[in-house]
Amino acid sequence: MGAPAHRPATYADLQAVPEHLVAEIIDGALETHPRPRPRHAVVAAELTAELVPPFGRGRGGPGGWIFMVEPELHLGTQVVVPDIAGRRRSRLPTEPETAFIETPPDWVCEILSPSTTRIDRGPKRRIYAEFGVGHLWLLDPTAGLLESFTLTEGTWRLDGTVQRGETVALPPFDAVPFPLDDLFAFDDPAAPSPSET
Repeated sequence: MGAPAHRPATYADLQAVPEHLVAEIIDGALETHPRPRPRHAVVAAELTAELVPPFGRGRGGPGGWIFMVEPELHLGTQVVVPDIAGRRRSRLPTEPETAFIETPPDWVCEILSPSTTRIDRGPKRRIYAEFGVGHLWLLDPTAGLLESFTLTEGTWRLDGTVQRGETVALPPFDAVPFPLDDLFAFDDPAAPSPSET
């Protein structure tokens, strides 16, 4: 006797997930993980605060972008929730009427955590490529490392990595650099490192 057929997750399954969890449908499977911890949430807020003035509002930068924190994206049958997504205004000229968005973003940042790294580096990265997301940042707040990728002929090309103590000047936001350390509000730059104590 064969194994029972796997039923793909539905949007009703996703809506039934308790609100304290983030839910996604990836390759037909319902994936859930806890809401971000404070360090993760602060890094998302700080990165958004760095990007919105120059790239969203045009204050000291080119403008022309719309940023969203944890938007629900419907990309074909996939339902994903990136930590931050950005679109050029020309690609999303009016506010969507639905709670979700079907237009793929131009840029996505996934903030890595133990509960999401496998999905962020694996299937979500593949899904973003399949739907033509032009740029992907993977930010690891524990390691203090940011990786930037550009989609080239359907494949992710590593543009560069930035670590603590370095300046972020990576596509598509290389016009207005900022210190990576500014994203880590819980870290006191004047405090001695653990190796010094």
